[in-house]
Amino acid sequence: MAKRSGLQREVLKLYRMSIRCIKTKPPQTREHWRSFIHEEFGKYKGIPKIQFNTIEHLIRTGYKRYEMFSNPQIKDIH
Repeated sequence: MAKRSGLQREVLKLYRMSIRCIKTKPPQTREHWRSFIHEEFGKYKGIPKIQFNTIEHLIRTGYKRYEMFSNPQIKDIH
């Protein structure tokens, strides 16, 4: 298995954090959250590894959205 770059590790870390956050949501909405996370990460799957600025921007945006969505008062996503 090839070593992952720092950006790749950061994306995986954000993805795992997002998936773990689903456990804090009500059981009836967890599938909505899982679908949302998969769609959001899937949108940018094809970005070339050399576009560092774009990837860094998406990671920063992802962390901001993670903090917002991890709020216990937010129950569902549409």
